[in-house]
Amino acid sequence: MTRLEDGMVPFIALTGGFVVLRLLGVAGVDALDAWQPALRGALALMLAFTGVPHFLPSWRRDFAAMVPPVFPRPALLVTLTGVLELAGAAGLLIPRLAPYAGVCLALLMIAMFPANVSAARRGLTLGGKPVTPLPARTALQVLFVAAAIASAM
Repeated sequence: MTRLEDGMVPFIALTGGFVVLRLLGVAGVDALDAWQPALRGALALMLAFTGVPHFLPSWRRDFAAMVPPVFPRPALLVTLTGVLELAGAAGLLIPRLAPYAGVCLALLMIAMFPANVSAARRGLTLGGKPVTPLPARTALQVLFVAAAIASAM
């Protein structure tokens, strides 16, 4: 994975997924024939890309290293956040649960942001590549939180 791919996979999954799902809606897939279901599906796709690595050994180590030192049991926090990301992705795909999942995911993303700040400040790596620089990561985080909130409306 190149540097661009490493930092951009969640963004590409979200935006590309949204475009593809929205086009499917326009083409006649009734369940996707509005922006919000397409956004929920795209956000679920993004969370699958970010949640699954929490359980892959080499990525787990990197994620645990990102946890600010003030928090105890970083491996447990990595497992917990991975489970919550995947559960949130599933919740987005269940129309009755989607608004709650969107709100909970926005709060989770805000709660996890200090790990990204810590990782950028400490010059850590993720998957063998430097973490996304803080200004770009902040902009992405704002987009991801906004998508989660919009999916809840």
